[in-house]
Amino acid sequence: MTTHTWRFSLALLLLSGIPASAQQAPPTGPQVLDVQGGKIRVVPVATGLYHPWSLAFPDAHTILVTERNGRVRMIRDGLLSPDPVWTSPTPPENGEDALHFIALHPNFARNQMVYVSYPKRGDRGITLAVARGRLSGSKLTDVQEIFVADAWETGGNLAGRVFLTPDGYLYVTVGDRDRICCNGSDDNSLRMKAQRLDNDAGKTLRLRDDGTVPPDNPFVGQPGARPEIFTYGHRNGYGLAINPETGELWQAEIGPMGGDELNILVPGHNYGWPLVSMGRNYTGTLVSEQPWARPGMDNPRMFWVPSISPSSIMFYTGDKFPKWKNDLFVGALTTQQLVRVAFHQPSQAEKREGLLVPLHQRIRDVQQGPDGFIYVATEADFSGNNVNGAVLRIEPADQ
Repeated sequence: MTTHTWRFSLALLLLSGIPASAQQAPPTGPQVLDVQGGKIRVVPVATGLYHPWSLAFPDAHTILVTERNGRVRMIRDGLLSPDPVWTSPTPPENGEDALHFIALHPNFARNQMVYVSYPKRGDRGITLAVARGRLSGSKLTDVQEIFVADAWETGGNLAGRVFLTPDGYLYVTVGDRDRICCNGSDDNSLRMKAQRLDNDAGKTLRLRDDGTVPPDNPFVGQPGARPEIFTYGHRNGYGLAINPETGELWQAEIGPMGGDELNILVPGHNYGWPLVSMGRNYTGTLVSEQPWARPGMDNPRMFWVPSISPSSIMFYTGDKFPKWKNDLFVGALTTQQLVRVAFHQPSQAEKREGLLVPLHQRIRDVQQGPDGFIYVATEADFSGNNVNGAVLRIEPADQ
């Protein structure tokens, strides 16, 4: 981990109000926790993982997990295989990450296609790449790189959420690549890439499932614009999910000091970064002279001040938690909780509840399993070459 990354992570931890001493290992056995209106049981499915980032469910017996050091791991019937399913072509250097997110094709049962995102190094620095392969038994085979983002830099956040919609389109988030955000500078020259259409930094991209560009993307044919861009003006998008009630694509985005956002993505729209934000620069200054709203830029559907650092989002559509039907779940890193957002409340537009707080775990990913339970990937801290990550299952305590 670089010095700037370490300082950035420490700053976020301090902003969250959680002391470093609160960090602890994941639970080794089931724990029953109180929630609004009842209790839940949290069951460890697998432990000993190296900073797990993302989960996918090929079937009811199997979970695929990405680890930051570049390995895709398999959990089958509750057992973590010691051998990786696949290893990223980018080896980790100096503690930096080598693998980000994983997703399955909507027709996975027929084609067995798995998608992964990872950092890619080259002569111009580092950018984000996406590959796909076929899951054959316990191995990912025929893996081919299908897309490389035009977001080259020597540092800065990559994001890299990969998400496939039921109609077979692949959405990819790319960070703003700002490598000087945390060193006491208000220089936004790198951040302004998010406002330009000639690159992929600070964008959400829309691709076909083979990595090519759909002809109906909003900027296809526009001179000087990258045709893969779907929306722009983002900082670091980490979560994507479809709202089951509206069909809209929602995105979770980590802001600077405060200003974490949930946005509803509309083709071709501009979401304001780095000119508009409810957060502040790391020096404490406002992000611009007109920071709250501007014509032609969409404000977030929801935001958080102070930061929670949203890592992932999921709308619950199962039957194990009937009171949580269509609620939104947000994984939070710095506040170490799983945030439940209930809509259509009598006295609030949305009601927010923090789950899993007593566990003191950073929630890296949240997914609904084929069994209707909720699964989270967690890590106990943000640094170090440790193996204190886990996959936890959330069940109703009365089952």
